[in-house]
Amino acid sequence: MNESAFSDDKCNESIQVFEQEAYIDGSTQFRSKFFTQLESKFNRLSKWVVIALFSVFVLWRHDAEALWFATGSVLNALLSVLLKHILNQERPTTSKSDPGMPSSHAQSIFFTASFVILSSVEWTGLNLFTIAAGGLVVASGSYFSYLRVSQQLHTMSQVVVGAAIGSIFSSLWYRLWNAFVLDAFISCIWVRVVMLLLGSAGIYLGFFSFAIPYWFLQE
Repeated sequence: MNESAFSDDKCNESIQVFEQEAYIDGSTQFRSKFFTQLESKFNRLSKWVVIALFSVFVLWRHDAEALWFATGSVLNALLSVLLKHILNQERPTTSKSDPGMPSSHAQSIFFTASFVILSSVEWTGLNLFTIAAGGLVVASGSYFSYLRVSQQLHTMSQVVVGAAIGSIFSSLWYRLWNAFVLDAFISCIWVRVVMLLLGSAGIYLGFFSFAIPYWFLQE
């Protein structure tokens, strides 16, 4: 009688352990699927974040520097496409077949982030607000760039290289504006004509007709 009761208790304990393990496994799979879907949505959102940051900066500055920034955005996108075809490095095996080095998303995100931070510091000075805002922009850009890795759309090296190229090109583009182009824009009417007419007619159209469609269709 006692042996039978002991066997029943042991059997019940085994069933409870099995049920607990099944519950834990089910919960883990649910959380994993939930976060994967959430990251996928955030990854798609990254395109709109770049567009929003670009638009806010242009509307905030609405000057020649904003036009120069838009020009750089287009050239940065073209540079990314050129480098992809030159380097011709494959994406992760589960991703698309087109080249992945460097990541266009990371390059565009960090070009925009770097230029906005540099311009903000110059315009309002280095203070608590610009430091906090700059840190938030960099952190957000890093997270959205990392999503390209977690979604297996790029390798980590492709994202890091894209972020580095975008930051470096943005810094050089910003320095070129302050070192040469700004003075030429002020002193030479032909420079103003080129930037205002060709820039407003071509650069913005180029950005919205090439860069944005490329992000949506190619990645």
